[in-house]
Amino acid sequence: MTVYFIGAGPGAADLITVRGQSLISACPVCLYAGSLVPTEIIEAAPKDASVIDTASLTLDEIIDQIATANAAGHHVARVHSGDPSIYGAIGEQMSRLKALDIPYEIVPGVPAFAAAAAVLQTELTLPDVSQTVILTRTAMKSSAMPEGEDLATLAQSRATLAIHLSVRNIRAVVEALSPAYGEDCPVAVIYRATWPDQLILRGTLADIAKQIRQAKITRTALILVGHALSPATASESRLYAAGHVHLFRHQKTSA
Repeated sequence: MTVYFIGAGPGAADLITVRGQSLISACPVCLYAGSLVPTEIIEAAPKDASVIDTASLTLDEIIDQIATANAAGHHVARVHSGDPSIYGAIGEQMSRLKALDIPYEIVPGVPAFAAAAAVLQTELTLPDVSQTVILTRTAMKSSAMPEGEDLATLAQSRATLAIHLSVRNIRAVVEALSPAYGEDCPVAVIYRATWPDQLILRGTLADIAKQIRQAKITRTALILVGHALSPATASESRLYAAGHVHLFRHQKTSA
């Protein structure tokens, strides 16, 4: 028996990995985050599978379900949205499983920030603009941010920021970032990226809060901030430059 922590991807049912889909189709027990994982993905579970929405369950109750499956020798598909390594709350689940000597594996998924960049048709790392992407959030009702990871401190890098779980905290986000990035810094807010009701807002730190308020977005949105979102002044990468020599493209000699 094995518990498979499966990243379901950002929303579109066909963005789950082949491995993840195959495991869901094979496991007799499926635990999933009902508010974040599309029903089309869960419908791949066997017809006689025990399918449980964990949205209303506590950690203890989730582990009890897994322990029951383990006693029966049933594999478990534990399905999380996006990629389970990012704000997936799998650390505490794995600790409990280790204590119970229940084996588990992790199957990665397409993370929200990658899906957001795709629907924006943008590259988050541009030469001479930003070569770093920081995945972060703000502290609201969840656990506090560790020392040194507040937005004002991270902003000193002027890296591209992918800010999760913070759309309701947008005023604090703008206040923390504006001094370092400037009020004219591009911002994109992507609500439910790749879902049928996906919504994209584009603006700047100066006007994005108003746009969010008018659109009435209060959850399930990712905030991207950085000058890489406006690539007009970026240089071209050296990777494909004619004069760039590397292992697979040698120096050309004149005839």
